[in-house]
Amino acid sequence: MQGLKQSELNWIREVVSGHNMTSCKLNTYAGQVQDPQLKQMFTKASGDAKQAAQNLLQML
Repeated sequence: MQGLKQSELNWIREVVSGHNMTSCKLNTYAGQVQDPQLKQMFTKASGDAKQAAQNLLQML
């Protein structure tokens, strides 16, 4: 992705940061619940958020 403006890069940085924060929170929730289905759901959602952040960074 060439030719991105600084404002666009800043926006992408904020989105990546949001995905990473979401991943951390969901991982924390996964560690706190007892129900195996909820734990699996939070763990998967955490991984998905982390992957989304990585995908955005790789496109730069």
